[in-house]
Amino acid sequence: MRRRDFAAGLLLTAAVRAARAQQPAKQHRIAIVVAAGPIAGISDRGVRVWQAFFAELRRLGDVEGQNLAVDRYSGRGRPESYADLAREVVNSSPDVIITGGTAIAHAARAATATVPIVWVGGDDPIQAGLAMSLARPGHNLTGVHIFAGNEIWGKSLQILKETVPSASKVAFLTTRTVVEDGEQLREASRRLEISLIPMLLEEANPAQIQDAFAAPAQGRPDAIVVSATGELLPYRQLIVELVEKSGLPAMYAWREYVEAGGLMAYASDVGELSRRMAEDVHEILNGAKPGDIPIYRPTKYELVINLKAASALGLTLPAALLALADEVIE
Repeated sequence: MRRRDFAAGLLLTAAVRAARAQQPAKQHRIAIVVAAGPIAGISDRGVRVWQAFFAELRRLGDVEGQNLAVDRYSGRGRPESYADLAREVVNSSPDVIITGGTAIAHAARAATATVPIVWVGGDDPIQAGLAMSLARPGHNLTGVHIFAGNEIWGKSLQILKETVPSASKVAFLTTRTVVEDGEQLREASRRLEISLIPMLLEEANPAQIQDAFAAPAQGRPDAIVVSATGELLPYRQLIVELVEKSGLPAMYAWREYVEAGGLMAYASDVGELSRRMAEDVHEILNGAKPGDIPIYRPTKYELVINLKAASALGLTLPAALLALADEVIE
């Protein structure tokens, strides 16, 4: 009798284990909110930042369509809609919200004090009021700061000056939701005795971008710098084409612009940033508090130069500058 009971117990244990093995893994839900551009780009086939993000999530075991659901949203470059959009996202009850840009992050923070937020942006998170410190941001937010400091803009302008030694006036294409980029660039331009001419967009959309290039500049600039804001990245092909028509050399903050035909970019390693974003999301989904996760700042930057674009502008790039480049596209 005891032997039969023991055998029955073994069978019951095996059945329970089999039932547990057949149970689907818990599915988490994340919401990705970008400031502008189509949501179709937020995928493993989209721009490099999202390709690397989803690849790292898969490596960590978070796979869309299996144990992960992904909702995608875009602010369409209209800052006045961000607050309503953030409330819509929060009401969908995601486990984590990923925000592209500081303005979207502020809207999300205003909409919820409990749903974890992973932010990526160019503004200093402390000065922008998103974090109490980089080591312990506090509240319900952590993320990735795409610039290591003012010296990055200084280096970008210095490279541009080496490319065009006569440049004394530089136009800066950005949106009104980006504050820190402009302040850092102005500080760097003063050190290099370069006048900065703003090309400010009220909204990030093709019509406004075209108008900015069509409007007469306040004194013709000698070169253009394009902001690192993610609001402009979806329109990189249009921006590169308009810059090309202007006949001016340009410095970009993402290599995607150079791959689209732009002259040069001094940019942080997108793969590195994306992996850190994915790691933050993974940790939070597994119980970590976002306010305890340090905000990451990049340690690696790369200079990418497009020789075809240089040739079209009639530029002869210094040999020392070409030697400094991490990649030269021919």
